Amino acid sequence: LDVFKGEVVDMKEAGVLEPHRVKRQAIQSAAEAAEMILRIDDMIAAKGFEVSKKESEGGGMEGMGGMPPM
Repeated sequence: LDVFKGEVVDMKEAGVLEPHRVKRQAIQSAAEAAEMILRIDDMIAAKGFEVSKKESEGGGMEGMGGMPPM
C-alpha cells in the first residue's frame, strides 16, 4: 500500500524491502499500545465511578472526604 498515492502497489517493484519480522513487530507493538490505552481508560472510568458513588453515599459533615478521622 502506497500511503502517498493511496493505491496498492507491489513493494518489490517500488524498491521497498522490509523484513517480515519488522512489520509483524510494528503491528504487535501497536496492538499492545492500543490494549494498554483501553485498560487505562477503563481504570479511569472505574475510578470516577467509585468517587462519585462515595460522594453520593456521604451526606453528613463528618470531615473532609478521604481524610482519616482525628
